[in-house]
Amino acid sequence: MNSRELRNLYIDFFVGHDHKHIPSSSLIPENDPSVLFTTAGMHPLVPYLLGEKHPLGKRLVNFQKSLRTGDIDEVGDASHLTFFEMMGNWSLGDYFKRESIAMSHEFLTSALGIPQEKISVTVFSGDESAPRDEESAGIWRSLGYPDSRIYYYGKKENWWGPAGLTGPCGPDTEIFFDTGKEKCSADCGPSCTCGKHVEIWNNVFMEYVKDADGNYSKMPVSNVDTGLGLERVLAIMNGVPSVFDTELFMPIIEKIEAVTGVKYSEKTFRQYRVIADHLRAATFVLGDDKAVSPSNVDQGYVVRRLIRRAYRYLTQMNAPALTMSAIAEVIINNYSDVYPELGRNSEFVIRQFNQEEEIFSRTLEQGLKIATKYLDKVGPDKKMNAEDAFRLYDTFGFPLEFTQELAEENGIVVDVAGFRELFAAHQEKSRAGAAQKFKGGLADSSEETTKLHTATHLLHAALRKVLGESVNQRGSNINAERLRFDFSFDRKVTPEELAEAEKIVNSAISAGVDVVCEEMTVKEAKAKDAIGLFADKYDEVVKVYTMGGHSIEICGGPHVSNTRELGSFKIRQEGSSSAGVRRIKATVGG
Repeated sequence: MNSRELRNLYIDFFVGHDHKHIPSSSLIPENDPSVLFTTAGMHPLVPYLLGEKHPLGKRLVNFQKSLRTGDIDEVGDASHLTFFEMMGNWSLGDYFKRESIAMSHEFLTSALGIPQEKISVTVFSGDESAPRDEESAGIWRSLGYPDSRIYYYGKKENWWGPAGLTGPCGPDTEIFFDTGKEKCSADCGPSCTCGKHVEIWNNVFMEYVKDADGNYSKMPVSNVDTGLGLERVLAIMNGVPSVFDTELFMPIIEKIEAVTGVKYSEKTFRQYRVIADHLRAATFVLGDDKAVSPSNVDQGYVVRRLIRRAYRYLTQMNAPALTMSAIAEVIINNYSDVYPELGRNSEFVIRQFNQEEEIFSRTLEQGLKIATKYLDKVGPDKKMNAEDAFRLYDTFGFPLEFTQELAEENGIVVDVAGFRELFAAHQEKSRAGAAQKFKGGLADSSEETTKLHTATHLLHAALRKVLGESVNQRGSNINAERLRFDFSFDRKVTPEELAEAEKIVNSAISAGVDVVCEEMTVKEAKAKDAIGLFADKYDEVVKVYTMGGHSIEICGGPHVSNTRELGSFKIRQEGSSSAGVRRIKATVGG
């Protein structure tokens, strides 16, 4: 079975169970400051999980490109990835636990033919937030699963969400495949990391909402959100030991072999897997229609980190120049039939890889000179202190591994333990900053964020009037204090142009026009000259928000009822976000 067959089988199965197929959303969340990337299929659906009506109904299914960096240090084993495809099905206030579990069981055992005895499941053991999930356990028993293959775990293992800091969440039941490996101990179960059990499906029963204070309250309507890992299931269906041995990765690995001359072997498999995973993830982010470039902030920083980590391993293999872009071309060819945006944006992707390689090679050259100075001042104990190693990393972008290798060549030992302590403290500060920065999210429909969300539409339309229709949204970040709007434009916007755009927005606010929402197909939206990222499925039904003659745009909401509610609009700042992308910060009020 190949990946296309698996995707089609999954979609067809749930369409046959009255679900509507929706397209994969962008990897860059729309108007959501709570996370940097789309982390799961449910993420773009948060407004609908909170009660907003979806134009296609209450039963949905898709495969969603997703990216998570929480497991980045685990990449290289048999199953962990940064970028992955999540197949998912949803019930928006329709079916619940019994139907969800029954359909998952049927798809795995009947549609895919996985022997039931190879499947184990876990359920929530309960705590002060929610009771023990005996209902799910009872449903699994009724389907023939013995108690010996039903495990109870706490919130760490069997609770999912919210996707950001706040939003819908709930207990889940997770499904694991038994690889056939021997138990590592008597109490070895699905929570064990020895590799005997591989998680393949997660059925989340969204009954709760978490607020900014960490409190959980019951949702008025219960929903189901499931996620089935395409790469992991593909490995199982083809009887291969890891996701990297599937047709999704082998062409990438073969290309790395061809350009480096180094064989994929037991000695090199981890480096190969990190390169393949990181470059695949970076290619998908760069190839997204929202055009993120490597940078030192937000999504661009993550892309830069992925690229540079892959580049480090490639340099260890003495790879020639422009190797990364050559590998990216293979990835684009592998996926562009399923994700056409990769083909559309291929030139941008290749250019960004080449530019980043050039920049990082200079960084390494500079870092090498600075590192040599630090090594020269090491005392007779032949130990480099943690502070110097961390400064090389944090200030000059010189990877710890490079510092270690250079130190070893000079008979010097680096205080790695101390470095990791400093790095952990740095991460904690970053997390604290992110917790403050990424307030709100799609789950936040407060009055302030709703106004700012509406204002982004008016700003987008105004910029297109002032700067030309080549202007397109490249990202949006909204919290209760301000909006941040990224758009394609290759020069600084003049003060006069900013003033004109601001005037146009305020004119629309003063006009006091109603904000009208209509559901229509993509074809109909295009005919109305609506702006927005159009789905590749031509017959997809979308929501279009119209504000008189001032703005018409595809969006999921939320919005005010009348533009007058915004009061006034003020551009506070304009600057560069990345190459060819400008950023405006603005506020509303009064």
